[in-house]
Amino acid sequence: MAKRKSLKTDPCPVARALDAIGERWSLLIVRDAFDGMRRFGEFQKSLGVAKNILADRLHTLVEEGIFSIAPASDGTAYQEYVLTPKGLGLFPVVVGLRQWSEAQLFDAGEAHSILLERDTHAPVRRMEVLAPDGRVLQAGDTLVLKVGPAMESGA
Repeated sequence: MAKRKSLKTDPCPVARALDAIGERWSLLIVRDAFDGMRRFGEFQKSLGVAKNILADRLHTLVEEGIFSIAPASDGTAYQEYVLTPKGLGLFPVVVGLRQWSEAQLFDAGEAHSILLERDTHAPVRRMEVLAPDGRVLQAGDTLVLKVGPAMESGA
């Protein structure tokens, strides 16, 4: 199998993010960590992924600084995978994917899990992209300023 091209130095922030967490098992592991899972066996049972693939993805997530490895919190000989601040920063990404999926990939009335605020049990509001003045922005209201040779040299 051909090794995929690294995007670690790509000038596009989306490309760099996908290089770090774009493989589907990686985001599902992060999702499960947000649900409280910390051990290899918990991830494996939840996902049903082959152990070698899970081990590889966890290794990559640790290398990327998304997880750290810690001794088991219950004092056993196991180790746990703990989200780092960098990993915790993926929460809005996971919520955004969830909300997009709910809106685009489920039929009206089709059962699915619901994200609730822990204290009140109220459903979490839909995420929005806001302008500095608070207006809701759509894709057509934004532009991406591309980095190019002229900009890099200060011209």
